[in-house]
Amino acid sequence: MRHCPGFLPRRFVRGPPLFQRLATFDVSAGFASPAAKLGAQSLFGLACALAMIGTRSVLDLFAPTSGPFALVYPTVLIATLFGHWRAGLVAYLFSFFWAWWFVLPSVGSFRFVVPTDPSRVAINASAVAIIALLAETFRRAVQAAAQARDAEIERRGLLMAELEHRTKNNFALVASLLELQKRRTDDVAVISALSEATGRVHTFARAYANLVDSQGEGSSVEMRDYLEEVILRVREGAFADNVAVRTDIASCVLPRQVAVALGLFVNEAITNCAKYAFPEGRAGSVDIGFTCDGSGWSVTVRDDGVGNPAQPEIVETQPRRGGGMGTGLMQAFARQAGAELSVEPTNRGHCVKLVSDPA
Repeated sequence: MRHCPGFLPRRFVRGPPLFQRLATFDVSAGFASPAAKLGAQSLFGLACALAMIGTRSVLDLFAPTSGPFALVYPTVLIATLFGHWRAGLVAYLFSFFWAWWFVLPSVGSFRFVVPTDPSRVAINASAVAIIALLAETFRRAVQAAAQARDAEIERRGLLMAELEHRTKNNFALVASLLELQKRRTDDVAVISALSEATGRVHTFARAYANLVDSQGEGSSVEMRDYLEEVILRVREGAFADNVAVRTDIASCVLPRQVAVALGLFVNEAITNCAKYAFPEGRAGSVDIGFTCDGSGWSVTVRDDGVGNPAQPEIVETQPRRGGGMGTGLMQAFARQAGAELSVEPTNRGHCVKLVSDPA
């Protein structure tokens, strides 16, 4: 799958960094009952203490009795961060008193040999307690921030669902008002203009529905699935059986704003083919291509229909058969996508092309 510079395909989008996952890790999160949570936290604290004891035992082979309480600090810190204050307390009691008994002289006793050892033990005990308190405070702050983030994500999801619902209703309301106005006039030109406007509204509604249904919400869109769905809906509803619609769509991820513009452009271009290229049951074909590489992307819609009476060599945004509103819309879609619109020379039929601006 190719992607434009600066935009990663969905399957290659990186997850949260390791430190973010660690910051929210909780050994008891998978347990439902309070008793199970308490058991998991206590066992985690004991495991941290046992890990410290094993490490300390190895160090004693090289530096016996040196830094007796040094490993207690990281042990209590890790136990508290990932197992709540209960795990920190268990790790504190086991590791601290083990270090006092087995490491601090005299070994195998709680007696003090050096006159400064009592204050030494008291200072270390107080410092470890402060570490545990700070770790628990930090853990709760991170948890509160994570909960607030999740609540905000859920709120935004509800708002987006409501926005989608209202947008679809607004499309339907505009189309209904145009139909109502059309029934109130006898002017053929007005009726034709209102019918065309109604068709445009339905075009936008279909393109929007395609995007939401196939891609959901997100900052980027996989273009192959999206454009194939757009083309399928127009092909099924607008073309006769004797007109072949062929596609060659590259797999590519683009920003959502660009994808919306491309979807509307393709919708408008092939709708014009259906309306003007094959009058009176004429047979033919329509080819839609989308390419994407490291330098940009391009969209081409080509038909072998009746064509224009005078085909220009390469003319920027020349009116399509049948009027200028479609041309104006495609110009607007090109600007939204940051691309250039052109009509390319063909021996037969008509061809429009949209190419991303390299700048």
